[in-house]
Amino acid sequence: MRYFSLTLTFIISFTGLSLLAQDNKQVKIAKAQDEIVIDGLLDELTWKNADLADDFQQNFPTDGVKANAITEMKFSYDDKFIYIGAKLYNTGPSKYVTPSLRRDFRGGGNDMFIVHFDTFDDKTNAFQFGMNPFGVRREGLVSNGGGSRGDLSLDWENKWFGEATQHDGYWMVEMAIPFKSIRFKEGSSVWNINSYRIDSNTGERSTWNPIPRNFVLYSLAHTGQLIWDKPLDNPGANIAVIPYVSANTSGSGGYIPTGDTDELPRTSESSGNFGFDAKLGIGPALNLDLTVNPDFSQVEVDRQVTNLDRFEIFFPERRQFFLENADLFGQFGQDGLRPFFSRRIGVSRDESTGQNIQNKINFGARLSGKLNNNWRIGVLSMQADEERDINLPQINYTVAALQRKVFSRSNIGFILINKQDFRNENGTNFDQYNRVVGVDYNLASSDNVWNGKIFYHKSFDKEGLDDSYATAASLAYSTIDWRVQSRVQKVGDNYNPQVGFARRRGYEFASLEVRKNFYPEKGPFQQFNPLVSYEVFQNDANGTTDSEIRLGVDTQLKNTGRFNASFVRNFIYLFGDFDPTREGNLELPEGTDYTFTNFEASYNSDTRQFFFYTLRASAGEYFNGNRYSLGGNINYRFQPYGLVSLDFNYNNIRLPDPYGDADIFLIGPRFDITFNKSLFWTTFIQYNSQIDNININSRLQWRFKPVSDIFIAYTDNYFPDDFVNKNRALVIKMTYWLNL
Repeated sequence: MRYFSLTLTFIISFTGLSLLAQDNKQVKIAKAQDEIVIDGLLDELTWKNADLADDFQQNFPTDGVKANAITEMKFSYDDKFIYIGAKLYNTGPSKYVTPSLRRDFRGGGNDMFIVHFDTFDDKTNAFQFGMNPFGVRREGLVSNGGGSRGDLSLDWENKWFGEATQHDGYWMVEMAIPFKSIRFKEGSSVWNINSYRIDSNTGERSTWNPIPRNFVLYSLAHTGQLIWDKPLDNPGANIAVIPYVSANTSGSGGYIPTGDTDELPRTSESSGNFGFDAKLGIGPALNLDLTVNPDFSQVEVDRQVTNLDRFEIFFPERRQFFLENADLFGQFGQDGLRPFFSRRIGVSRDESTGQNIQNKINFGARLSGKLNNNWRIGVLSMQADEERDINLPQINYTVAALQRKVFSRSNIGFILINKQDFRNENGTNFDQYNRVVGVDYNLASSDNVWNGKIFYHKSFDKEGLDDSYATAASLAYSTIDWRVQSRVQKVGDNYNPQVGFARRRGYEFASLEVRKNFYPEKGPFQQFNPLVSYEVFQNDANGTTDSEIRLGVDTQLKNTGRFNASFVRNFIYLFGDFDPTREGNLELPEGTDYTFTNFEASYNSDTRQFFFYTLRASAGEYFNGNRYSLGGNINYRFQPYGLVSLDFNYNNIRLPDPYGDADIFLIGPRFDITFNKSLFWTTFIQYNSQIDNININSRLQWRFKPVSDIFIAYTDNYFPDDFVNKNRALVIKMTYWLNL
């Protein structure tokens, strides 16, 4: 593909790009002069004498000006903890917004104070800690330099402490983070840091070190510096054991509640389980995670979606064992084309309900972290048990990744993935394997204006087929006025990453998007972004198989809401029979092609209000017929105790005879109640007409000590027509974080 070659040449020309470093603010940190009590009051002598970091700058609704909401931040430490104190002045009445009292809150309309630490001076990865005025905590990991939305994960958890207090005209935060909970270089005397604050009264977002408004608040290209009064010592042995014990009962089948039908088969079983995770700090920068007989029953089931696509849908990883340094393993490749996807391990699919179920993992180990400022390493090995009901053999999964920093913020990485059929009737079978090796170059300029990637991956199995590779390149240019991004991919017919995620194979792909940024000084819009994009798939056998042209506009409102709209023209060539309704109707025949146009729009209301909502709609042509859809969610916040919401999606598809019509519903009420900062109850119901299923999931969580919980989780699945039960399960689980 000529476009592939031109774009690849263009990207390579920027691989050494390293613009001048930005001006960085500095704040000093000195050892505590007295004992700091974490009560949110900042009344110790240490805080009175600590260096002050203030002069926060706006990021929204504008940038380059001083924030209206004044924020004062200070740091200190002792032998065990780094301390953060902050005083946050209000711009109006002391009325704050929080979604609930649940840990790991998020959302642009909530009051919050956040600090992130880049402890290795690579401006690529960071630990993030934050609180809101109600004393609710959150922690997360920033990866990929915080170059775009999606580079912050709040699924990571660790042990730390914090309190907040509310006062007349301001609120205060006090945090204590154990040195053993984070990774850093021994002997370092400078960390890259930044802090941001969201003020719900005005919707203002501000940062300590300035970040241009076209970048996200956790951009690591725009950090200041924390200057230590002496080089950091090794924090000492860091060993944590997290044992668990659980009991569960499950069953399937039932009877149809009419007098003239036979009973369905009933099955039921009860069992107990126990195991543990362990975290061993190997120096201050590397961590060894061990797991024996892990159990992920407390993880919420996936939010169901309506799938009208011809390809598999990607669901994110949520299990704690896989999350720390997850980018080191999981960010090879690009979205929709990953050589490693951790959900392939220990998760299988029950096609009768459309739900993902656990595939038992016997044990596993993972070593990950920094070797020094320039090198990161990750090694993962997991042994999964067989699942006879779905014909899944016992399998070993091993992944090794190595990453080297180059230039200012870029890196080059190598990955090896091995899936081995470890046991069968004749013992170990070394012929049954699937392997992928690959190399990725990730480009990130020092000011975040240029970001890109080039990679080449190849899969191997016993068939030894040719054309088993995937290669791609991408480049994005982002300034205050423009965003231009392009991507090309080429995937062989026999590329087969069984432990990865590849939506399709045997194609060439190219895309280009150009977006102009306007910032009106008057009116309701903070940002107005007209855009045009084009993407195309093709292969040697069929030529162009898919293309999309999009002409639209994205907006950001000054009240923190959003409105987007676009016209889309699609072309699809079917290289296999396909039912566009995915409801068992007559399939459109292989070898036919369709061009159709539709209109799409979405609106997100002001999330600072007690009642807020998102609406999405589309209307127009669909293959050889028409499709109209309406979806979104409606939310009401009972502050601070919880949120009641309703997710919904309706698709009206009308195709000419003999292909059939469809009315597809997905409805999901959800109740998220937080009785206090330690006791949470979540229940949601999902009715999905596409897979003919009603799912009920209810979970009660009591956090009786930091990162130590008791869970009671109940799941039920029914046929919607007659409410015959498909299966149900009740799990009680206790975990306890024990520092040794």
